[in-house]
Amino acid sequence: MLLVILRVAYLLVCVGAVLAYINPEDIPGAAPSLPSIVSENKLWAFFILLFLTQVVTIFDMLIRKKRIEVISAIYFGILVGVLLAFLMNQALTPIVKPPYTNMAVMVSLLIFPYICVSLLLQTKDDFRFVIPYVEFARDLKGGRPLVVDSSSLIDGRIADVVETQILESQLIVPDFVLAEVQDIADSNDKNRRIRGRRGLEVLATMQKSPHTDVRVHETNRNEFRSMAVDHKIVELAKQLRGGVITNDFNLNKVASVQGISVINLNDVATALRPRFIPGERLRIKIIKEGEGPGQGVGYLDDGTMVVCEGAATRIGAEVDSIVSSVLQSSAGRMIFAKPVHSAS
Repeated sequence: MLLVILRVAYLLVCVGAVLAYINPEDIPGAAPSLPSIVSENKLWAFFILLFLTQVVTIFDMLIRKKRIEVISAIYFGILVGVLLAFLMNQALTPIVKPPYTNMAVMVSLLIFPYICVSLLLQTKDDFRFVIPYVEFARDLKGGRPLVVDSSSLIDGRIADVVETQILESQLIVPDFVLAEVQDIADSNDKNRRIRGRRGLEVLATMQKSPHTDVRVHETNRNEFRSMAVDHKIVELAKQLRGGVITNDFNLNKVASVQGISVINLNDVATALRPRFIPGERLRIKIIKEGEGPGQGVGYLDDGTMVVCEGAATRIGAEVDSIVSSVLQSSAGRMIFAKPVHSAS
């Protein structure tokens, strides 16, 4: 909304400035020194000059995803823009001769401040201006940022966690993680392709969510070139002084060893899901055979694997079973059960 207001205000200012330039007789005390081509074709001159000033607006609208604090952007943008316009006019003084001098001054004073203000408005997360004893640093939503890995995006539960409004930190998706998910989405293997596309859909959903701030972070590719993806994530988290959000067991361990705070989605799900204890009854649909002899495997609604003894021959059927034991870790939870008739 702020950018729309800025662009409309810029257009109106440009219209007024161009009209004042081509009609200097309407301004008291102004010297009516116009190029002959302008004075003879004022209508064409108006539209051409106005178009030249709006070219930067067109480019600005085509280049998206840029931000900064409003007051600082307007203040520093105008200062830097006017300074650049002054330097440009000084450099062009030997080249641009009257009566074109006034036109060059007007166009530069309109274009340069707009470019500076617009860039600063749209790059607030990347802007860092330091003067003695005063530092204007980027303003992050909530606490320290969290670097998101590809397994979290593909898993999809992170979008549900975001909707609960528990996470107040900014979520950072590095460009190399996005590239990894895109490679998976372009895979020839159908299952991998489905998982990759799910990861991209989850990212798009989170970016549209009003409950969190999600940003795709461009990294220095040369700096991370020789590292594995997990190490890249850990190093980026160190640079940003943030944490990592994942459901990958190995990344969890690597980050924890190096002192990086980690939110493991499996641990979160484990803490919130219903507890099953030995002796409880379950009704589970057998999906496939297990690794052990006679074992059948089914899944609960939350994705928990249930291994049922003696149910390998009942694939596709629902089996009443009794929980015999539960295996729980950061890598997930597994329930072992026996059919009711065999348990009795």
